[in-house]
Amino acid sequence: MVSKIKIRSQFDLMSELTSLLIDELKQCEYSKAEYYKLPEVLTSEENNVPQSIPVSKLTGDNAQRAILNSFTDMYTKSGLSSRVLKRHPGLLVIKNANKQALNDRINQVNKAKAAFKECILSIDNNDARFEAVHNAVPNLITLAAYRKIHSESESPFSVRFTWMHKHATKTLTKKMALEMLSKSAGYTNPRMIDQQKWQSLVAQEQMRIASLGEKEKLRIRRPTRVSPQVNIRYTAQNRYHVSAALPFILINPEPDVKIGTLPDYEKPDSHPRKRDYDFLVDRLYLEQVTN
Repeated sequence: MVSKIKIRSQFDLMSELTSLLIDELKQCEYSKAEYYKLPEVLTSEENNVPQSIPVSKLTGDNAQRAILNSFTDMYTKSGLSSRVLKRHPGLLVIKNANKQALNDRINQVNKAKAAFKECILSIDNNDARFEAVHNAVPNLITLAAYRKIHSESESPFSVRFTWMHKHATKTLTKKMALEMLSKSAGYTNPRMIDQQKWQSLVAQEQMRIASLGEKEKLRIRRPTRVSPQVNIRYTAQNRYHVSAALPFILINPEPDVKIGTLPDYEKPDSHPRKRDYDFLVDRLYLEQVTN
């Protein structure tokens, strides 16, 4: 079992390096600072799927302060959801900096974050993990602490923001799927007035899975909440995207880099590349793996 002292020491190292990075960024000149403030998600609203998300843009010194504060935003707040984590999309464009020193510091912070995550995940049992973390660092939201700080020090053609719909995927065997449905049959479903109808529905799902071959591969593809991302482009072929859960740092770019902004989110009626899924169990987003 990982000790409380080890968890705390790993967390303190991560926090110390993050503070050093913040102090160094405060000393850096910047040519652009933009922070896109998103609405807070209340605990009572964490299960709601947003149809729209308004974005409030901060610029200049106000944006720089919000960007630097976001790197230490990893604790629960009264009344706010700790399941739907607050995201901090933004962009800090640094100029005339010691590129190597700043890259080294960001890498140090990210390595410390990865080591902290590895330390926590080495505790196998979820309940034991929760107890260990919150005894060592009360009110910490671990997923917020794990977030990597993304940066770029080679001048790209453009840096733009967009919204992405993702899926949480999990691969299952036939046996695992049947065990999941067996547990589900014993639940009380608040959306079903008649518990007998609920159990009948689950029984039909179990029959569907039971009819499959023993070596059939299954997968859950559950849609997750929409999230902001940063798109970095060098050429049409050389491009990549990263999460905008934390602000993006662009170090010493050329003055002609094209910079985009994060628009308000409006849920589309349909998507031209959307695929229609043929789910074996609709409510679980459970499908057969055909490839």
